[in-house]
Amino acid sequence: MLFNSLVFLVFAGIFFLLLYFIRRTKKPVIRWAFLVAASFVFYGWWDWRFLFLIMASGLIDYFGALGIGRYPRRRKWFLLISLLGNVGSLAIFKYSGFVAENLDRLLGLMGLQSQLAAQVPPFMLLLPVGISFYTFQSMSYTIDVYRGRLKPTRNVLHFFSYLSLFPQLVAGPIVRARDLMPQLEKLRPTTEVERWNGFKLIIIGFFKKVVLADNIAPMVNSGFANIHLTDNGPFWWVMILGFAFQIYFDFSGYSDIARGLAKWMGLHFRLNFNHPYHSRSLREFWSRWHISLSTWFRDYLYIPLGGSRKGRWNAHLFMWITMVVSGLWHGAAWTFITWGALHALYISLERLTRWPGILERWRGGTLLSILLTQVLVLVGWVFFRAESNGDAFTILQNMFTPWEGEFAMGAEIRNGMIWLLVSLCIELITYFRFKPHLFLPRKLQRVADMGYVLLMMLACIYLRGEGNVFIYFQF
Repeated sequence: MLFNSLVFLVFAGIFFLLLYFIRRTKKPVIRWAFLVAASFVFYGWWDWRFLFLIMASGLIDYFGALGIGRYPRRRKWFLLISLLGNVGSLAIFKYSGFVAENLDRLLGLMGLQSQLAAQVPPFMLLLPVGISFYTFQSMSYTIDVYRGRLKPTRNVLHFFSYLSLFPQLVAGPIVRARDLMPQLEKLRPTTEVERWNGFKLIIIGFFKKVVLADNIAPMVNSGFANIHLTDNGPFWWVMILGFAFQIYFDFSGYSDIARGLAKWMGLHFRLNFNHPYHSRSLREFWSRWHISLSTWFRDYLYIPLGGSRKGRWNAHLFMWITMVVSGLWHGAAWTFITWGALHALYISLERLTRWPGILERWRGGTLLSILLTQVLVLVGWVFFRAESNGDAFTILQNMFTPWEGEFAMGAEIRNGMIWLLVSLCIELITYFRFKPHLFLPRKLQRVADMGYVLLMMLACIYLRGEGNVFIYFQF
């Protein structure tokens, strides 16, 4: 069920109408059962068979956490079962085809013929929507119980109301159990301010998705559909800048809608995007981009490996492992692995040279630091978007040979460039924190705020682009 669909609007209307009455019950088990049932309807709308997968993943962690609490001497075994169950489901449904194809290639180089890829069962090639998100969310619950940071719940509905909660289920943010499960115990009533702020977040999210991302998408898709269309450098810089804003507004738009829906439910989700294209360094970029995922990898992979506690060079090694695994998390392809390794290289060079701090000592150095950071990020996005590493290197070669070839200018390109310019203006306004309504008297500020939201609503109706699935659904 897509947020940007009529069926979801009907679903949301029925859900919040029923929630108004169910919230008043004094029995939390009734609220949890309602949340689980609604979330299963939301997720099962794509393919009800995948519900068995999320239930299996959840039950492994639910009983694993109970085992950790009841048999502390054997808690490592219960944790291992949890990790194997979640990582195993990812390996089967997300990476089995990729591994088989690469084994075929490797054996072929050794002169051995194999057809492992052809023997992978068809069901293992189907990627369940949101599997990477809910498996990570489920694992964090068991790990936190193992670390003693959270007590395991004895009510299976309480656990599944956390794991399957529909706003963030299929594309994040990845919510920690210790943050959300206590909130689900009471599901407190919402205030007028919360409802208004939630509504604003939902409208902003829809505006980002259906107006900005979906209007830029046709331009990006047409460019990457034929990488040999032109070797004009400015053309490819426009394409990759368009993709940078498309994926940002697409993904942050989903997170905003999820956070807004959570506010209407009386829940709080942490900020997942904080204007990453304002970053002055790669380290800052990763503290602003997909915050729930980057902090997940920091807390559950980088730090357990040793972090910075085992020496300078080990810290680099652990960071490289974390970034490459992060790239692989995004997709079963060498392009994503290259993207993760490239960002690891960026961060290593940044740690060794401390170039952001050096640049900021100069006059105009902050602006130069921002520009350089974004150029590096854009180069990384080439690998993220390209179909293969070979295509990515072809595009990069074109990007750095600026005046060869003709700038292809079709209708999709012209329309996309207009919305790209709008996106750049929005980011500049937010960077300089220009909020003209704050200069108005307090009574008029709310009117201006309502007018701002109304304009976005009208834009979502009359200026929306072609309906597209959210990009991160494939992860």
